[in-house]
Amino acid sequence: MGESAQRQSSGLGSVWKHLSWALLTVQCTSFVLLLHYSRIMSPAGGKRYLTSTTVFFNEVVKLAISLTMALYEVSKTAPPSVPATSLFFSLTTAIFSGDSWKLAIPACLYTLANSLQYIALSNLPPATFQASYQLKLIVVAIASLVLLKRPVSLRKLGLMVLLLAGVALVQMPTGNPDDMTLQDETARLAFPRSLEEWKASKLGRESLHKRSATYEGIEEDMMTANPRLNATVGLLATVGACLASGVASVYFEKVLKDSAKSTSLWIRNVQLSVYSIFPALFIGVVFLDGEKVAANGFFEGYNWIVWSTVVVQAIGGIATSFYIGYAFRDGKNMAMAASIVLTTVASVWLFEFELTANYLLGSFAVLVVTCLCEDANSASAQAKRQTFRPPPIRVDRYEKESKSGDASPASPSPNEISIKLPGLHLRATYALAAPQAVDISKSTHETTELQFADIIFASFA
Repeated sequence: MGESAQRQSSGLGSVWKHLSWALLTVQCTSFVLLLHYSRIMSPAGGKRYLTSTTVFFNEVVKLAISLTMALYEVSKTAPPSVPATSLFFSLTTAIFSGDSWKLAIPACLYTLANSLQYIALSNLPPATFQASYQLKLIVVAIASLVLLKRPVSLRKLGLMVLLLAGVALVQMPTGNPDDMTLQDETARLAFPRSLEEWKASKLGRESLHKRSATYEGIEEDMMTANPRLNATVGLLATVGACLASGVASVYFEKVLKDSAKSTSLWIRNVQLSVYSIFPALFIGVVFLDGEKVAANGFFEGYNWIVWSTVVVQAIGGIATSFYIGYAFRDGKNMAMAASIVLTTVASVWLFEFELTANYLLGSFAVLVVTCLCEDANSASAQAKRQTFRPPPIRVDRYEKESKSGDASPASPSPNEISIKLPGLHLRATYALAAPQAVDISKSTHETTELQFADIIFASFA
């Protein structure tokens, strides 16, 4: 019965693990597609939204979700009579105590990576970005070697070289850069951004009015309406996002391992969000885009697609921290490999992405590296678990009583730990507990496991 329950629990854990991989695949794919479409669609009200505001709202959404779940965890361990103010005080103490200040570094790096992802997907197709973003595997390997002293095998070095070659093939241009636009008039889908836009689309083009071609700011408006593809900027932004995100994830893992006390991952997510809000607000919104926000408003160009992108990105950030905390890197690599395939198929269908020989060869190399890195991580983790598995503990059965009155246990195996329980006064204790039940002087038979258990329970009676 115990074995069946164990098999059932292990099977349930496997189901949840595969479900988490599937959800991560959907999240990565939908985030890339939504973000890219939000950057190439016709801007709402003639103005495109500011990426600094979306990065800030991403941290706000993550903070709201993580703070709610952290408060729920604190309330579960508190008595029912504890007031809400005490719960908030306990939560605040847990957030800003200990080594929480160490998370300021990965928080700033994650904020930088999020900002660079918007720049990259504004200049690259989703399929190209998704394949190029796997350069993060190289950054994680190097950062793990430096920060975690995790060795890099020759096999992994060869995979890194293959990954670089694959990304180079993916990034190889296929046409004249001056003729490449991010918005294709032959795209299959163009979703309405609001109910008013859907109603206005029925009126036809006659309802549109023409503007003069000589007004001030026409070049900026033309770039907003028809953004140009800049592969160089997109590649540099992708590499920067890989560097920032890779170092941040390894540093976050180091903080979790070096922490003196165990802290809930929801508390860790709150700490990351708190430290991320400050650079996102003061550097991104106020310093870089302060004039535009003051002139056009904070929610300039927002619609349901932009809000969906923010929410999906926030969920992905929380999920990534849990994958790092619970060491599910092998499953994350498989999810990213599946996301590359899904993103490529969706890009061909939604954005008329052209599949070239260079892209097919490069993406195939990236997929091979991602899957082989997953196998290597799983094998090393399994070997590590087997290496540090403690030896079995066995309690030897006592043989017949010797003439000296001491029990002589059988010699244990050299690979097993033998624990000899004290035999002194056990019989006397049992006799004092139940003198009418046992005649100690006539006891010459072998002590069985059941009698041994009775002796233990009687000694504590």
